[in-house]
Amino acid sequence: MTTEIGALLAAAAERTVPIVRGIRDEQLGEPTPCTEFRVRDLLNHLFQVVVSMQAAARREQLDFSTTPDFLTEGWRDRFAAETGNLVAAWSDPVALEGVSPGMGLPQSLVGHLALADLTIHGWDLATATGRPYAPDDGAVEALLPFMEQMAPTGRKMGAFRDEVVEAPAGAADFERLLAFSGRTAQGSI
Repeated sequence: MTTEIGALLAAAAERTVPIVRGIRDEQLGEPTPCTEFRVRDLLNHLFQVVVSMQAAARREQLDFSTTPDFLTEGWRDRFAAETGNLVAAWSDPVALEGVSPGMGLPQSLVGHLALADLTIHGWDLATATGRPYAPDDGAVEALLPFMEQMAPTGRKMGAFRDEVVEAPAGAADFERLLAFSGRTAQGSI
């Protein structure tokens, strides 16, 4: 969990931004693997994460108490631009120093939270809209030990389902990563 987070975020963005750009307006009401979110809701959540995690890179306080509606005119282009800003923010080695004031976690872990959201929610949106998603191998490799460590806390905080999903025997690394987040490769959580 070093300064490579910027490069990993860039690789994840290369996969997720095209998924977001390809979402049609008529798909915004479709269900997602996150049963509490429709595509519109998940897009707004991911947009909020992308914007908020830029502030987290600067060790600013985060406010997730409400989720604004980011899906106004030009939202696809804005998502791409904000994702670029996220990559730039976490590419600064200073972003990894110290502890997040709002989360009380080492900054390197906070950067990996952003990577997890961008990677896993990219898959969620691809799955919901019937598009293929191939995660970056480096991101998956970095996220596996992170998710193994953070999954119990994520379940306590309600970020993941309470039930543990077991990856099938011989599962690929991405399938194992999805299992840590309470998902299966078939798209249900």
